Amino acid sequence: MFSDLKIVTGSSNPELAKAICDHLGCQLTPTLSTTFSDGELRIEIGDNVRGDDVFVVQPTCPPNVNRNLVQLCLMLDALKRASAGRITAVIPYYGYARQDRKVSPRAPISAKMVADFISVSGAERVVTIDLHAGQIQGYFDCPVDNLFAVPVMLDALRKLGDEKMVIVSPDAGGVERARAYAKRLNAPLAIVDKRRDKPNQAQAMHVIGDVEDRLAIVVDDMIDTAGTLCAGAEVLLKNGARKIVACATHPVLSGPAIDRINATEALSQVFVTDTIPLGDKLERCPKLEVISVAAILGKTIHNIHTGSSVSVLFV
Repeated sequence: MFSDLKIVTGSSNPELAKAICDHLGCQLTPTLSTTFSDGELRIEIGDNVRGDDVFVVQPTCPPNVNRNLVQLCLMLDALKRASAGRITAVIPYYGYARQDRKVSPRAPISAKMVADFISVSGAERVVTIDLHAGQIQGYFDCPVDNLFAVPVMLDALRKLGDEKMVIVSPDAGGVERARAYAKRLNAPLAIVDKRRDKPNQAQAMHVIGDVEDRLAIVVDDMIDTAGTLCAGAEVLLKNGARKIVACATHPVLSGPAIDRINATEALSQVFVTDTIPLGDKLERCPKLEVISVAAILGKTIHNIHTGSSVSVLFV
C-alpha cells in the first residue's frame, strides 16, 4: 500500500478533476503551470508527493490537444522525479486514438506514439473512458483500465420514460457498444449503413433494423463534426422513427458540429459527458445535456488506491 492519495490536474479539464475530488473527499494537489516567453511550458508540483499514490487527471482533448498532451507528460515526469510512490494517468479522453493503425504507406501510428510518450514520462497505470479503439490498451506495457460510460448514460436514458425504443449504431464498427445499451435497456438494435467519402464526412445510406414509430437512441463513443450523427438522424426520421436522441461519451464538437446539431430538426436531444469541457458550446446548443463521469472515475481511483477490484465497475 502507498501512503496518501493525491489528485493532480493540468489545464485541460480542471472542473472534472475538482468534481472527482469532491467525490473522494480530498483536495487537489496544487500544480504550477506557466508558459515561458518562447511558448514552452513549465510545470512544478506544489506539495511533497514522496511515496504518495498520485493520480494525474488530464484529458488530451481539444481545443489544445498538443499542449494538453505535453502538459500531461511534463506533470508525469515531475512526479517521477519527485519520488511519487505510484503514478496513474487518468485520461478521460485519449487524443490521437483514431490514428490507431497505418492508413497509408508513410503514415504514423499516432495512438501508439502517444502511448509511448505517456509511458516514458512516468505513468505506471492508465485510466481512460471509451477508447475509440480497444486495442490501444495493448500499446501500453502498464495496466490500462478502459472504463465505459454506459452506466451513467443508462440512468439518463431510462428517465426519458419511453418503453418503445430502439438502440441505433451509427456504423458497423459501433455495434458492440450499441448492443451493450440494447441489452441493458431490453431494446432492439438497428444499424445505420453509411459510406465515408473522406475524413470527417460520412453519407448515411439506409437503416438495418426496424425503427418505425420508436424512440431511436443513437449511441457512439464521440461526436466530432457531427456529420455522421446528423445524416443518420435524417435517415432514421425518413424510416419512420418517432423521435431521435443521441448519446455520445466524448463531445469533441469540432468545426461545424454545433451548427449542424442545431440545424438538424430530426435530432431532438444529445447526451454527452464531461470528459471534454464544453465552454460556450453548451449555451450555443440547447439540445446538449451533460452527464458527469466524475463518480465513476472517483470510484475507480478509490478502488485502485485501496487495492480493490476495478472490474466490478465494468459493464
